[in-house]
Amino acid sequence: MKSNRKTILITDDDAGIRETLSEILDTEDYEVLQAESGDRAIAVAKSRHIDAFLLDMEMPGMDGIEVCRALRRMDEYQSTPIIFVTGIGEDRGLEDAFAAGCDDFISKPPSAMILVARLNGHLKRMEYFQRLERARGALRQYLSRRTLEMVETASMTGVVPPPEERGIAICFTDIRGFTAFSEELEPGQLFSLVSSLLAEQVHVIHAHGGYVDKFGGDGVMAIFDGPDMVLQSCLCALRILDSVQLRHADASDTIRSLGIGIHTGRAVIGNIGSPEHLDYSAIGNAVNLAARLCGQAEALSIVVSKAVRDAVVNDERLYFHSERSVSIRGVREPVTVYALSRPT
Repeated sequence: MKSNRKTILITDDDAGIRETLSEILDTEDYEVLQAESGDRAIAVAKSRHIDAFLLDMEMPGMDGIEVCRALRRMDEYQSTPIIFVTGIGEDRGLEDAFAAGCDDFISKPPSAMILVARLNGHLKRMEYFQRLERARGALRQYLSRRTLEMVETASMTGVVPPPEERGIAICFTDIRGFTAFSEELEPGQLFSLVSSLLAEQVHVIHAHGGYVDKFGGDGVMAIFDGPDMVLQSCLCALRILDSVQLRHADASDTIRSLGIGIHTGRAVIGNIGSPEHLDYSAIGNAVNLAARLCGQAEALSIVVSKAVRDAVVNDERLYFHSERSVSIRGVREPVTVYALSRPT
């Protein structure tokens, strides 16, 4: 079983001071380590996980200020409590200590009560920070990149960003006949299969600078923005089809019946819902048309709008063909669409 005891490293060139601090910390449930020099402290920090550092400021060779700066340059110790316990007065050492990145400054000889209270306080704040980081890491798995950015902005400013209208490229994917196919599988098998298919698509979408707006059963709604949004959405769609054909060559026809639709246009992106539950998404006719174009795509094909084709028609990596006019539910006039594939 992993121990929950916190490990404290005391660094001081005076063995007597190290023992005194160790005796003070013996009243708490800490694992106490000692280092007689700055170099030794860095070596211990690299070989062991340290939860807090008690540093002397003046030591031969590598002094406490240098040790503090070196620790802050290490990813694992950028927010770990570092407390100077030093004989240098605050008038001389305080500014340098905090400039180096320390969390606290205690003059020698330290009061046992003050040392323990401050150390415990810093460790509790560290635990709180770590919980927030774990929660943030979990949110990354559930929220799109843009949604997470919006949430972080709102948390820092206290203001939820208003909806904005901007140009985007929207890509929908969907498996033809998946509803009927799902009736043939056990729920566990179906869940595993869908999860695997979606994971592949998410990886490709992120690799092309897009983000997942939402999952829709067996498909994905992805959004691309920026100057190359249309091109990247098209390259992404082609790579998704490549992945399906290569990784699922022996799978059933249904699994390999992915269809993709892409459109570009202006949409409103913002928070939808109530204060109790919000969804950060894009809405508008451009989004609706992209979804309808996905419905027009046959197995292992990509259907794009004329707006998409016109935006990137000169790119040699793309081949647009099979122009046709289709009637789209909710759109008055027929819509011109093209099939997208790689050049032969």
